[in-house]
Amino acid sequence: MIRLLFATVLACFSIASSAEQPSYGGELNVGTVNVTLSPLSWDPADWTWKSNHDHGSAREQLFAGDLTKSKRNGGPYAFIADAYLPTASMRGELAESWEWEDPLTLVITLRKGMMFPAKPGVMKARELVADDVLFSYQLVDESPKRIPTYFDHIKKVEARDDHTVVFHLHHFNAEWAYRFGYGYYSGISPREMAAVDRKSWKNVTGTGPFQLERYVQANAQIYRKNDQYWDSTVLDQQDYKLPFVDKVVYRIIKDEATYLTALRTGQLDILEAIRWIAVDHLKATTPELKWNRWLATSGQFISLRVDQKPFDDVRVRRAMNLAVNQQEIVDRFYGGHAELMAYPQPPEFGRYFEPLEQMPEPVQQLFTYDPEEARRLLDEAGVPEGFAFDLQVCSCSPSHMDLVPLIESYFAKVGLKINIQPMEYASFLSAMTTKTHGPAYMMGSGHVNPMTTIRKSFVTGQTWNPSQYSDPELDEKVRVLHLTRDENERIKMLRGLTREVLEQAPYVWLPIPYVHTAWWPWVKNYGGELRAGAVRPWPIYARLWIDEELKAKMGFD
Repeated sequence: MIRLLFATVLACFSIASSAEQPSYGGELNVGTVNVTLSPLSWDPADWTWKSNHDHGSAREQLFAGDLTKSKRNGGPYAFIADAYLPTASMRGELAESWEWEDPLTLVITLRKGMMFPAKPGVMKARELVADDVLFSYQLVDESPKRIPTYFDHIKKVEARDDHTVVFHLHHFNAEWAYRFGYGYYSGISPREMAAVDRKSWKNVTGTGPFQLERYVQANAQIYRKNDQYWDSTVLDQQDYKLPFVDKVVYRIIKDEATYLTALRTGQLDILEAIRWIAVDHLKATTPELKWNRWLATSGQFISLRVDQKPFDDVRVRRAMNLAVNQQEIVDRFYGGHAELMAYPQPPEFGRYFEPLEQMPEPVQQLFTYDPEEARRLLDEAGVPEGFAFDLQVCSCSPSHMDLVPLIESYFAKVGLKINIQPMEYASFLSAMTTKTHGPAYMMGSGHVNPMTTIRKSFVTGQTWNPSQYSDPELDEKVRVLHLTRDENERIKMLRGLTREVLEQAPYVWLPIPYVHTAWWPWVKNYGGELRAGAVRPWPIYARLWIDEELKAKMGFD
């Protein structure tokens, strides 16, 4: 019945989105980029990377992506990157304006009239003021879980008046907008949160477009429209109050076959991350779906603990890279839907990215398959045939679980044996952040932005440095990089740093796959955008609407 109706539906509804009238109401069901993962914490002080994904609906930030500049709207920005907003793609969210009063004083003027809704047991309705920004900053800055060095550039934050926040810096940091503007740990909560249990989902609140209504453990996160939301959007020269939909539901689905079925049967309106292997079948069985293809925003690799033997020897690490047939993984495992090298810097970072063919020979060599040279290096380093080590992998990643047996076979050909240890995500992540993970650790890690991808992964003592890589000279170069105001100079410095860490091979570098987003045509004002800040999709969801009439005509009520 659905298929018979579809030709008629297309004829009736093939109107350009710019000519369509937005409608209010309805429910948006999303299988997110992290569809298999439950929330990690509701407390900003826990410094979880997933915070903006789960409670960025309510906790807005000083800055966000300007979606009027998206590619769908004729602009240059895809809004796919997990945490990179080039300066020209950024707009004020809670910030109405900002200026440098002097080289080390940043003054931010907040919008007026942004309301925290009444929250029983937490607070009465009131306006957001500068003291809430101070509270939110101090909450994360004083947390024992904070990432080392993250806010070291900030000397003091003060409220000059109710709508003016002033950041006084010890020194300039080229990532100032990211660090406490649109980054992973930048959400603004009311100061009343000091008196309640921040770990309870029931107490999450903020000025954002949606409020968390209910959390069903390992099943769903349900968000309702904030009727007091302050923002609006202009479509066809007409201003519309946001958000359009009444409810957003995150579906948490552990099994890949189940979430693909949920999309096919219309239980999901959007599925944000689909492996290439499922795409052809979905296009054949469900041709109505709309699609966007994007290069994964996480690097994937096997981290080798350089603080443990034999991985403290660069010859061993380089040998392990040479043992893996990277091109075969691209061609056969990914069916050509991958790039041989797109980490630490991906092509989306523009001039910060340097293609493999422009890299020096020692880097290019790491992406070739040479098991004979790999065995020679292992012999030279004194690693015997039959050497065994543990490889931890997260069961939350179907792709990694499928790939690891192939990796095992490559290593076996050069006399290395791996003991594969699948782990649930919470245990897997905890092992890394507490530095108790094994000698080899297969993971994905967000590119984030051009500077952070180097700092977080390779600077001594950083939380997201799973290899425990440590080089005082590199640390100093990264420190100087963040002090550098001229972007052209930063690009030059970052290219050099990227070459350096690639050559030292603290990881077995693995290809970066392409991923697909699919959505039903009744989801309007959408082009596959994923983030408008650090893993924060909520400004995107606030601007979508559901064409209920089209949905019904297609046979989905």
